[in-house]
Amino acid sequence: MLDQTLAAFDVVTTPTVIEELEETAEYDDRHGTAATTVLRRTDALTVQDADGAPFETSRVDIGEASCVAAARDVDAAFLVTDDYRALPELQGLVDAEVAVSPIVLRALVKRDAISSESAETAFEAIAAGRDWLDAPIYRRFKASASGLDPGGEADNA
Repeated sequence: MLDQTLAAFDVVTTPTVIEELEETAEYDDRHGTAATTVLRRTDALTVQDADGAPFETSRVDIGEASCVAAARDVDAAFLVTDDYRALPELQGLVDAEVAVSPIVLRALVKRDAISSESAETAFEAIAAGRDWLDAPIYRRFKASASGLDPGGEADNA
């Protein structure tokens, strides 16, 4: 899904997130493998030095905080996070629409970059691997408009 995401969207991240990915890539597990895969594709995304003082709160970590600053700097339409607990706070920090990461799958379906079935399979694998089953992020995504139906919540994506 990474190739389709990078082809469909202008992806912006920060040096802080790249550093987090480099640290994660050192692990010999699926997270390390995923981080390595993203690091191999940094040529296809923008690494934005973010203006503003770094901050952290009880819900927003330094990586997300750097993305808040970058979203402001580039006037991003979306800020995507997988931290459901940080969602309300992030919404108050940027003008961009803040969305949980599964929305990307829905947007890829809407853009005909992947099938609904592929997105559903990917979401279930991600949810199981991230311990999202029965978590609020999982329930919200499954209960939203039509799940992975392209006519659902991702209409603005």
